[in-house]
Amino acid sequence: MIDQRASGILMHPTSLPGGHGIGDLGPAARRFLEQLEMAGQRVWQILPLAPTSMGNSPYSALSSFAGNPLLISFDDLVIDGFAPASLLDGLPGNEAPRVDYDRVAGAKLAALDEVADAFLKRPPEDAEWGDFELFLARNEADWLDDFALYTVLKQRHGGSAWMGWEPLLATRDPVELDAAREALGHELAKVKVIQFLFFRQWQRLKAEANRRSIRIMGDLPIFVAGDSADVWANRHLFEMAEDGSPTLVAGVPPDYFSATGQRWGNPLYRWDAHRAEGFAWWHRRILKTLETVDMVRIDHFRGFESYWEIPASEETAINGRWVPAPGYELFQSLRDRFGELPIIAEDLGIITAEVERLRDHFGFPGMRVLPFEWGDHFDPGQYDPNRYSANSVFYTGTHDNDTIMGWFNSLGGRDSDRGRTILHYLGSDGWAPQWDFIRFALGVNSRLTITPLQDVLGLGTEARMNIPGLPDGNWGWRLQAELLTDGHLTYLRQLTAAAGRV
Repeated sequence: MIDQRASGILMHPTSLPGGHGIGDLGPAARRFLEQLEMAGQRVWQILPLAPTSMGNSPYSALSSFAGNPLLISFDDLVIDGFAPASLLDGLPGNEAPRVDYDRVAGAKLAALDEVADAFLKRPPEDAEWGDFELFLARNEADWLDDFALYTVLKQRHGGSAWMGWEPLLATRDPVELDAAREALGHELAKVKVIQFLFFRQWQRLKAEANRRSIRIMGDLPIFVAGDSADVWANRHLFEMAEDGSPTLVAGVPPDYFSATGQRWGNPLYRWDAHRAEGFAWWHRRILKTLETVDMVRIDHFRGFESYWEIPASEETAINGRWVPAPGYELFQSLRDRFGELPIIAEDLGIITAEVERLRDHFGFPGMRVLPFEWGDHFDPGQYDPNRYSANSVFYTGTHDNDTIMGWFNSLGGRDSDRGRTILHYLGSDGWAPQWDFIRFALGVNSRLTITPLQDVLGLGTEARMNIPGLPDGNWGWRLQAELLTDGHLTYLRQLTAAAGRV
């Protein structure tokens, strides 16, 4: 999958400049592709593109299949004739350095409702109708029908989780669902139009990336949110009681970082039910993912070998247990259908030999993250920079940890003994250490190196994307366009070329 040395940048589209209060798939995204090409970067890594809910986390989404409407570019909608220019006047500006999700969602979703309503009034001979009907034919049965109905019903219930709806709707009584489809037909159609517009813009952006020899690396969370179209439409595939409440939930056990572990709360899979259906839901999920991106990082890969099972009644993750997962069966069935899988395994944390064997059996590259590798007590004498498998991806950081300069400063920075030890090892004069960290990361023998854009810019903790366990205030960082200069791009290309990655 990664057959030659290359490098890339990690930045979610929400962090792009421009747009209307949030990064989107329009002009700024195309400009970013130009900048990646200028810098000699061959991969753009993003986070999940799914529609988000409370907390705005793309890892706790309303659907594994749908796209996030907030990423739709209104500038492109106007250019393509889907919206009048006057509609832009009611959208947020870009004066805020972070995404105000409540404000953005309120304005953009209302405007998209107008756009979808106008689209449905177009005459049947309109050229875009054919593309829309093709989109419906390819997606309605697999996920779009259920997602549209879930979305509209959720709106009708004030945004409440499906478990709190009327019992006949929550349990998907066929007569009740047919009645809802009949009564809500126009609203359902608008949801489908919005998804059509999202994927129309995304596929155009992806085609432009591929034209520039840039591959898109997506992200697939192993688990899905309990309040999602996935679970509502496929309850038999998840560990749930009759009333829709989970009986067993996901998490990780206590460790060095947390005495009580992490209780994520996602419903666990009924793997026997998935196996009985030939893993059909996973096949649909992977197919949709690989239609959308060129390669995909799978979050919490170790859960495919064994997962931490927590009774839903437990308030912490302490009283859980490890349960084997059918990773070999699942990935073999996917390989049999799709061939070699362009998957990167997120294998961070405490990983067993069994997890490594599963990863290596299918040839999936694993991940190495510089701050995790060096730790808080880096000892140059005990460190071998050539110890990484070529079939791996080396990161200066991810969306879940501090920026490289934030981490360095947390160790004491330039004026501390640890900081001076690190700078000496890097051969750094301490003027701009972020470039020395990037030079090191580009030089390792992992075939692919990924650098968050915040690290290229030398930003500190204030630019961190996510702090795990913090319920609010995440996912809001945005690039201010003037910060990323041609000087950054030129120097990054020079470092990349020197490392044999151009």
